[in-house]
Amino acid sequence: MIAYLEGKIIAKGQNEAVISVNGIGFQVNCSVNTLTVLPKRDESCVLWTWLSVRQDGVDLFGFASQEERRMFLRLTAVSGIGPKTALQILGCMPLKDLTLAIMTGDTAVLSRAPGIGKKTAQRIALELKEKVTEADLESLHLEGAVPAAQLPQTDAVNEAVQALMALGYTSSESARAVSGVSSQSDDAGELIKLALRDMAGR
Repeated sequence: MIAYLEGKIIAKGQNEAVISVNGIGFQVNCSVNTLTVLPKRDESCVLWTWLSVRQDGVDLFGFASQEERRMFLRLTAVSGIGPKTALQILGCMPLKDLTLAIMTGDTAVLSRAPGIGKKTAQRIALELKEKVTEADLESLHLEGAVPAAQLPQTDAVNEAVQALMALGYTSSESARAVSGVSSQSDDAGELIKLALRDMAGR
């Protein structure tokens, strides 16, 4: 098992990077987010990796952080999600937003990834809901994020969070705002109004 690579960037493509380690060039599949933070050509870098061995070939996947690698492995454990699809999901939004979307069951956000329909998004949220925890948020250093244990899991709360996100607020902002007013009403529409009023008053 190759745990990580430390070497120089030789080239970067749309979905991959070539890393030179002691004169050997490794072709590594990466998410858009990882490729964005990798340094320029001939500069040194470290990539956490995962090796996929199948009957039709061998692929090496690289990640800018151990947290991204951990999320990749969780996504590939979901039925119907392969490594390439997992990379697309990782690359379509910040890791913190993906983590919060899974924790809150936000299928609308999960459906943003190319090739991920509503049913697949629901399966991701269902299968990973118990695996993605408050510790994952803490490891990402999310200031002000709302842990799942503090966000009531009701239809009204989830609907209100998704409505705020549709208005342009981030997953973190929406979850935090709804959490602050969740005890005041069981109606999604009322929660949305209260959350918007609360955010406008800050």
